[in-house]
Amino acid sequence: MNSLLGTTVPVFIGVTLVLAGGAAYMTGQALASHWRPLWQVFVYIALLGLADRFMTFALFAGELFSPTGYLIDTAVLLAIGLFGYRLTRARQMVRQYPWLYQPDGLLGWREKKKS
Repeated sequence: MNSLLGTTVPVFIGVTLVLAGGAAYMTGQALASHWRPLWQVFVYIALLGLADRFMTFALFAGELFSPTGYLIDTAVLLAIGLFGYRLTRARQMVRQYPWLYQPDGLLGWREKKKS
């Protein structure tokens, strides 16, 4: 597992899930709340994945140039960032346009039925 992640599992959990995961969630929230397009989440998370790899290298002597580590880290961060983006956008649509939309689960909204 260490060769796949480029570091140990506890470091992956601490740096990628907790530290960079929180940043990814806030990135998704910020982009959605400012009505930015979805594709920007991918760009910012790719950069955050690079920062995550560097923090793993600098603080815990992980591999800096680990392609699989970068891909796994970035995929996890992308999932967290997209979750934050969609959650914020769903709440935003329902709150900002209450006459048009109603909540449809945690991450969705639907049009209100006209009567």
